[in-house]
Amino acid sequence: MQVGTPGEDSSRAAMIDLTEGLKLFYAEQQITRPEIRDIVALAQAELLQAEGLGEIAQLLQRRQLLPRLFLPNPPHLLAPEPFPPKIICLGLNYAAHARESGREPPAEPIIFSKDSGAVIGPEEPVKIAPAMGRVDPEVELAAIIAKSAKRVPLEKALEYVGGYTVINDVTAREMQTQDINHRLPWYRSKGIDTFCPLGPAVVLTDEIPDPGALRVEMRVNGELRQQGSTADLIFNLSFLIHYISQYITLQPGTIIATGTPAGIAPVAPGDMLEAWVEKIGTLRNPVVTE
Repeated sequence: MQVGTPGEDSSRAAMIDLTEGLKLFYAEQQITRPEIRDIVALAQAELLQAEGLGEIAQLLQRRQLLPRLFLPNPPHLLAPEPFPPKIICLGLNYAAHARESGREPPAEPIIFSKDSGAVIGPEEPVKIAPAMGRVDPEVELAAIIAKSAKRVPLEKALEYVGGYTVINDVTAREMQTQDINHRLPWYRSKGIDTFCPLGPAVVLTDEIPDPGALRVEMRVNGELRQQGSTADLIFNLSFLIHYISQYITLQPGTIIATGTPAGIAPVAPGDMLEAWVEKIGTLRNPVVTE
């Protein structure tokens, strides 16, 4: 596992090997723990939030161990969590997007899921089969749950978040429209392999104390397609965690995608997708023919 500092381009951030850092930390503390190699394990060990990682960083600095962990060449980034236990998404959570979809803004959250097998990382290709018809990318802020959450009070909801990342909710639009017209779930149009780019990094909550005021953008081949702010969400993240947890237990590593702003439009093989969220960075993925 690699950890980098947040920024506009996380691929250029200074990175350390956190897996090796944790081994050194546990050895110094004479603690026996299983190896932690992904976000879910980090959350289950209650180390995903800033306080836990801060304690580790302080010890490594005091012992002058950090130089041993720096990665001289930025590695190829994978998805921050390749197999999240749940990916819970919000439909029509921006009023302007609801209107461009020909629907009224919802009176309560519309939730659906994406298949965890659809997750890919930065620079990995979104694969479109010729028979799929129209396919749209959708930029969204995503929150990663750090500890088990069930019936969470509204005022405590953000305490359950460990960090934030960018998600591209790629959608087979014609397939989705057909399913809506037949009163069928959206699962197949949203869960296709490679239709869930995730990354480029997880930014902890101390860097983003207010997730309700972040700009989001989608560019295709450098052209601005979508632009919005999480300030315009119909249902903000605190309410979403509160609402969803009334019905569904949110395990550590669960991803909540908050919805996409207006500006959806189709893409084709050969296009380059750039999903950007303020304070997190840009998630880039090419589009190819399956």
